[in-house]
Amino acid sequence: MRTLTHGLARALATVVALSPAIWTAPAAAAAWPTKPITFVVPFTPGGITDNVSRMLAKKLGEQLGQPVLVDNRPGAGGSIGVEAASRQPPDGYTMIYGTQGTHAANLALYKNLRYDPVNDFVPVHGISATPLILVVNASRPIHSVADMVKYAKANPGKLNFGSAGAGTGTHLTAEVFQKTAGIKMTHVPYKGSNPALNDLVAGNVDVMFDYPVVVMPLIQAGKLRPLAVTAKARLDIVPDVPTIAEAGYPGAESSAWSAVFLPARTPPDIAKRLGDEIARAIASPEMLAITQKFGSTPLTDVRDARLESMVMSEMVRWREVVRQSGASLD
Repeated sequence: MRTLTHGLARALATVVALSPAIWTAPAAAAAWPTKPITFVVPFTPGGITDNVSRMLAKKLGEQLGQPVLVDNRPGAGGSIGVEAASRQPPDGYTMIYGTQGTHAANLALYKNLRYDPVNDFVPVHGISATPLILVVNASRPIHSVADMVKYAKANPGKLNFGSAGAGTGTHLTAEVFQKTAGIKMTHVPYKGSNPALNDLVAGNVDVMFDYPVVVMPLIQAGKLRPLAVTAKARLDIVPDVPTIAEAGYPGAESSAWSAVFLPARTPPDIAKRLGDEIARAIASPEMLAITQKFGSTPLTDVRDARLESMVMSEMVRWREVVRQSGASLD
């Protein structure tokens, strides 16, 4: 009896000793956040990425009661910032802005990608999906997609297309179009949309796929001519511009998506709380206004396992696009 009592006492003592450890993680998750959160955006300031990430950061800061600070870390198609962010402590204080480039295409584009798009992250919630507009310098004698394809087929490689950088939506959309149209253009990557568009206006590159928010002022100023939109339906902001399918290439529809991730092993309670708050934020009037302005669609029902499934599917899709394009980066 004494042995049993002594054993029970020891078991109870063990439970008491372990109880702080047992309850620490849920308690910490419930208290989160207690300090500012860093939102790593692996692209240059300016353009749609910057606008959307800063508005989302503002809304989340208001909802969570702690500042959410955007940290732009561009380079290598977003890979530099994403890789650095994935190595941060999994405590919920580092959010990551991911895209179809950083979490899908870069795996095929870069020979030495130093992160795993699936295993190094916790998928939290989608942000939005945005179509692009195919534009040319207004002085060019190209007035339709048919004109462009005819010229490209007659002059393989002579038509240059600019992009905001290798692996970005502006690059990958052009690769999809080349594959669908059966043409070959020359890629000229830049460090962001602004320098690429400056060179497009100057006539140093010929065509570009880019987001409505950055090309619309140049279209309205008569400096760029829109040829098509990559959405499945026409955009209200350019109702007279045909979709890429209407222009004869239904396989070239493409939307650039964005989503929030956390470093792997972040506590599930924190990931769920952040996902819930992002869902609230992207449904807010402010976020809906900005997504409508950009011709985007909020990814209201893409989170957790569904987001992970989307990432895996996109990895397969873009691997094939990259393989057929022959693009490869160090």
